[in-house]
Amino acid sequence: MIPIYISIFLFQAIFAMQSSSYQMHQKFSLESSPKWACGAVFYQIFPERFRNGDSNNDPSFDKSSPTGRAHQWTSNWYALSEDERAYSPNFYDNVFRRRYGGDLQGVIDKLDYLADLGVDAIYFNPLFEAPSLHKYDATLLHHIDVNFGPDPAGDLEIIAKENPEDPSTWQWTSADKLFLKLISEAHRRNIRIIIDGVFNHTGRSFWAFQDILKNQEKSRYRDWYQIISWDDSAKGTKFDYRGWFGSKSLPAFAHDSLYGLHPEVSNYIFAITQRWMQPNGRVEDGIDGWRLDAADEVPHQFWKRWRRHVKSLNPNAYIVGEIWKNAKEWLHGDEFDAVTNYQFAILAFQFFIRKSIQSSKSFLTKLENLLRSYPDEVNYRLLNLLESHDTDRLPSMIINPNRDYDRDASFRFNPKYDTRKPNAEERKIQKLITLFQMTYIGSPMIYYGAEAGMWGADDPDNRKPMVWPDLVYDNETSPHDSGISYTVEFDYDLFNYHKKLISIRKQSKAIRFGSFKPLYLSHPNRRLLCYERQFEEDKVIVILNASEKPACVALDFLTGKWKDEITGQIFQTASMSMPKIQLTLDSHSGAVLRKLSSN
Repeated sequence: MIPIYISIFLFQAIFAMQSSSYQMHQKFSLESSPKWACGAVFYQIFPERFRNGDSNNDPSFDKSSPTGRAHQWTSNWYALSEDERAYSPNFYDNVFRRRYGGDLQGVIDKLDYLADLGVDAIYFNPLFEAPSLHKYDATLLHHIDVNFGPDPAGDLEIIAKENPEDPSTWQWTSADKLFLKLISEAHRRNIRIIIDGVFNHTGRSFWAFQDILKNQEKSRYRDWYQIISWDDSAKGTKFDYRGWFGSKSLPAFAHDSLYGLHPEVSNYIFAITQRWMQPNGRVEDGIDGWRLDAADEVPHQFWKRWRRHVKSLNPNAYIVGEIWKNAKEWLHGDEFDAVTNYQFAILAFQFFIRKSIQSSKSFLTKLENLLRSYPDEVNYRLLNLLESHDTDRLPSMIINPNRDYDRDASFRFNPKYDTRKPNAEERKIQKLITLFQMTYIGSPMIYYGAEAGMWGADDPDNRKPMVWPDLVYDNETSPHDSGISYTVEFDYDLFNYHKKLISIRKQSKAIRFGSFKPLYLSHPNRRLLCYERQFEEDKVIVILNASEKPACVALDFLTGKWKDEITGQIFQTASMSMPKIQLTLDSHSGAVLRKLSSN
């Protein structure tokens, strides 16, 4: 292509910032609580699938025994083991029963990997004792799952001697102690820890619900859950109850008009909150915050009371609620510090992948509207995710663009969903979206393995075992055609790209803490995205080409000396004459121009 440079000006020249355009304040209070979370990089770990550091604690699929036999970590995801074939020839009959043996020792072993990547905080999916692989069906909340620790059988003996309702009887199991060691080791590397708090529902194996199953309406816990009917032969009724999202495996707690949740449920949750935030009475040894599952299903009254409790234990604790919709009603300062910013993820999907948002101008306008929804300080703490354990992975979204975000996202329910490995052009799009995430206002979150090149549809394919550079993996076959297979290996290029972007972010106060100013470009390429980040004298211009064609631009509004932090290239203007800085962007690529000191 012959470079044809199109000049780009500010309002005084060819293009204009709309007069109503949203701009973050130049400064915000870094003293606001919790200041450490503002602009921090989070890394989400699904514990059962991150790393098997201790094969002696591998679980059985149904918790029928303290230990079992783990599925081979490096095996073909879609291939059935001998035991699985004996159970059923169907992949989906088996995959949810699988256990790969991920544990806390595996995380400890890889803390240096995460520190090298540059993450500031780890978010753990549920860690508490539960029968499932995902742990959202808790048996109790005051102990770490025994199979995440070194002595499952011994831990079960300790737990059996306790009264779960009486905190004075609670002991520290080997799994609990290993988790406290993990916290200490993470803190030593300047990595914070937040964990999943599932306070809307439990599993059927939860100790209070088990008492209800045994004693029915005579149970002292009968008011803890949303019971519909009891076993009563005289009335002809059978026991029934409400579960989260209709799932009977996840019985939902009852609501209380005064406390939000039943007072005794609240007491239990308050007790476990203090246990994990102040183990041994020391806040330094505890977790640094909570991610709250199904947060919009729990009444506001409870969250307001619970927040006061959390902040009394640690004023700098980070409270982030899982809410998919606009969450302004939870962000008035008396409930959550932030939310999982799925609205950000949806907009990114619509612009970069589905292209239902066709122009950068429309995209920026929608981003501005989202930013206006929340106070400035909240925007700096929002957890900006692109993918999670509840969605398909980003590369697979790119392969399957013609749908809504997180819809028709699994081969199990959508036979047209393509589960293949991404190609080189799709990796470019993945990098571009990650560049946007890492330079936008807020706290970006990486879902485990994104930096390693992992792909996959929604649950269960988004929960494959982590791909590590020291392991050799079998090829992954296609569920569409067993004759097609794809190599599985650690993607060093993608890892280094993530590492570079995180480093750029950490070195720039403008990107972490600065204002956000959309720049509306007058350019034939309607998918050329540009915005400015600035904090005091630190100034960054981000330009992203979200089109399939190269874009050539002359940045006439820039003067002085600038460095593209991605390539290292230096740009400098000598005078006010034109042309000024000229930049050529390949398709699906971007630049991060940082102003250098004139000294």
